[in-house]
Amino acid sequence: QLHLSMSERNELIESLVMVQKELQEKQSEISEYKDRLLQAEKAYQDALTEANQKKEVEIEACRDKMNLLQNFISSQKLEIEQLKANKEQLNNSLKEANQTLEELLKNKVR
Repeated sequence: QLHLSMSERNELIESLVMVQKELQEKQSEISEYKDRLLQAEKAYQDALTEANQKKEVEIEACRDKMNLLQNFISSQKLEIEQLKANKEQLNNSLKEANQTLEELLKNKVR
C-alpha cells in the first residue's frame, strides 16, 4: 500500500509539475498579449495624435485663408463705395456741364 501511495504521490507531483508548467506558459502568453496590446494602443494613440495635429494645421490654414478672403471682401466693398461716390460726382458734374451748355446754346441763339 505504501508503494501504491508513493506511486500516486509521484503521479500527483508529475501532474502538478505539468500544470505549473502549463500555467507558466499561459502566463507568458498573457504577458506577450498584454505587451502587444500596449504596443497597439500606443501605435493607435500616436496615429491619432498625428492625425489631430494634421487637422489642426489644416484648420489653421483654412482660418488664415478665410481671414484673407474677408479682408479682400472688405477692401472690395470699400472700393465699390468709393466708385459709387465718384460716379455720383461725375453725374453731378455732367449735369452741371449740360446745364451750362444749354445756357450757352440759348445765349448763342439769341
